Parts: sequence; C-alpha cells; structure tokens
Amino acid sequence: MTTLILVAHPQLADSTSQQFFKASLPPEASIVWEHLDAQENFDVAQEQAQLRQADRIILQFPLYWYAAPASLKAWEDTVLTRSFVYGDHRYPLADKELGVVVTTGMPAKAFQRGGAEGLTLDASLAPLAAVAQRAHIRWLPTFAVHQFGYLTETQKLQLVVDYQRYLTQPQPDSLTNRQAWFAQRLEQMVAKLPADQQATGRLIATTFDQSRADLDQLADTLAMIKETEDD
Repeated sequence: MTTLILVAHPQLADSTSQQFFKASLPPEASIVWEHLDAQENFDVAQEQAQLRQADRIILQFPLYWYAAPASLKAWEDTVLTRSFVYGDHRYPLADKELGVVVTTGMPAKAFQRGGAEGLTLDASLAPLAAVAQRAHIRWLPTFAVHQFGYLTETQKLQLVVDYQRYLTQPQPDSLTNRQAWFAQRLEQMVAKLPADQQATGRLIATTFDQSRADLDQLADTLAMIKETEDD
C-alpha cells in the first residue's frame, strides 16, 4: 500500500508535533511525505500523478481558526481541478482512502456542542469531507492529537504506534487488522535483531501468535453463544 502524506504547516521547523510525526514515520519505501508550504508553485501534473499512485492520502496539519492552513487550500485550488476530480465522470481517485491528521491547541472536550470551541472537529473538517465525497474517496476516521505539548512520554510512545497504524494499517481498524499489523511489525523487528537475540525474538513472536489464536477461539465461542441466545 502506498501512502501519500501532505503536510500543511507554515512553520514546520518550529513545530514540535510535526517534527515528532516526521521522526515517527515507518521505514517503508511506500510512504511519500511532502511539505506543501515548501513549494512556491505546485507542479500540477506531478501532484496529480502522486494522487493517482497513492492508495491512502493523508492530509496533515494544525487546526487554524477551525480550518487547515492556507497552503492546503492553495494546493486544493491548484491541483484538484474539476476535470481531474470528477469532470470527465471517470473519478480517478475513486475508492482511495483519505485520512486527516490534525493537531489542536485545545483539549478534545472543547470540540463539542456547548464546549469551549462550540463545534465538533467533524464540523470543521466538513469541507474536506465534501471534496472526498465528490471524488468518490473513502473518508477515514479523523486522527486528532490534542495539546501535544502536554503529552507524557508514555503517551508519546503510544502515539508513535497509533500514528504508524493510521498510515499503514488496512481499514477498518478492527481487532483482526490490528493483530495482523502488529504481527507483521513484530516479524520485521525480530529479523533485524542481532544473532544472539534471535531466539528471544522468535519466542516473543510465537507467544504473540498463540495469543492471537486464543482470541480467535474466544471470538468464535462468543459468536456461538450469541447465536444460541438469539434462537
């Protein structure tokens, strides 16, 4: 799966959250990272080619006055021409996935009716969702990070995992897909271990696989119980 990450931030070097995300990128060669503000002019043909090649498109930005920074709007106006998105009724972006990684300076509870911000994140992102709908792109659940500067080290470690899963894990975010993603990552990590640690790594992988099997068996049992109750 190819993931295209489009980052909109006018002061990227000064953003601790964006630098954190960049350092947290998985090592896959199939991930393309692009800073929109670093470009004076967008190469429309190249940008559209990248969109065609991507399976998952990620728009990543801080929330500025309930919207994305100006560079993302400029990119939309330049690259997402009507003829490219839907004008010829071929919909070249159809069935691709669109995810949004958004950071805010306010806590999550502020983004609700009656909260400090007075509206939800979904409401703020509605224009982007409308573009996705028009292009026949599948909209993914929003990946929101609130008040990054207040996160503990443990929370940041969890954020690395969650961010990498958001970029590369198949959707939906089900238990089965999570297990498969972690199993693949574990296998890659074990393969990179020094020779004297390989045995321990394989033991951990075997234990993880056994836990997956136990969970699958438990799920089957619960399904059988539910069917009995429905009868």
